[in-house]
Amino acid sequence: MSAVVQPSHPQIAVSAAIFRNDKVLLTRRARSPAKGFYSLPGGRVEFGESLHQALKREVDEETGLDIEIVSLAGWREVLPAAPGAGHYLIMSFAARWAAREPVLNDELDDYRWIAPDALASLGDLKLTGGLEEVILSAHRLIRA
Repeated sequence: MSAVVQPSHPQIAVSAAIFRNDKVLLTRRARSPAKGFYSLPGGRVEFGESLHQALKREVDEETGLDIEIVSLAGWREVLPAAPGAGHYLIMSFAARWAAREPVLNDELDDYRWIAPDALASLGDLKLTGGLEEVILSAHRLIRA
């Protein structure tokens, strides 16, 4: 099987800090990029798709959840760490769980609902860079 060829320009991606009963959903990536790391569900924005459309589609594809998008919570840029690695601009949104229970696709292999104030004490979990900042920002928007 050949390696995935990355585009030669930055890709726009979206992610969702989904809150339910004052806990946020963390999902563990089952494959690269960030294999084995907990993060937020999301993915690339397709051409002609709005950020909100992409977010709802990605969350549904990865987790089966229906969400209500609240607001943009932050963004993060991921630069290529090695030759052939991707360059992403990730727009992260605060969202509320609306319906259904998590059913993960093959991109994810675990999920956890975690209280935002417990993130600092999760020493054994590998978290993607900047995740705690985005979650805390999203939590402030959800509670506003």
